[in-house]
Amino acid sequence: MLSPKKVKYRRPQKGKNRGMASRGNYVAYGTYGMKALESGWISSRQIEASRVAISRRVRKQGKMWIRIFPHKPITKKPAETRMGKGKGTPEYWVAVIKPGRILFEIDGLSFEDAKRAFKACGHKLNIKTKIVEKRNLGN
Repeated sequence: MLSPKKVKYRRPQKGKNRGMASRGNYVAYGTYGMKALESGWISSRQIEASRVAISRRVRKQGKMWIRIFPHKPITKKPAETRMGKGKGTPEYWVAVIKPGRILFEIDGLSFEDAKRAFKACGHKLNIKTKIVEKRNLGN
């Protein structure tokens, strides 16, 4: 599973997740990308399951990029614990996703194969997504 080597704060607050993605909102490396349509948290386990689902479809004919990383620790208090006594210990890591963010990219596949791979990947995630193509601005 993905997790950062070092963080500034061990137990951050939840924070707000408003607005559209201002960075990572265009297909940069591949031909096709998977774009988030709503905001949410994607855990490192979901990212790993999505990676496996895509790599099964891509195999050796294409290349895949993961454009998100789980930087935020989510804490949890033990079951049947009384109120108070501080914040819980970090349990897992999540990537904070805003609408418009590109999650995964694929290159070297046809549109139909890419669509099939992203559909399998979308079933592993807890947010709505869609497939987008790279825009050629220079040509």
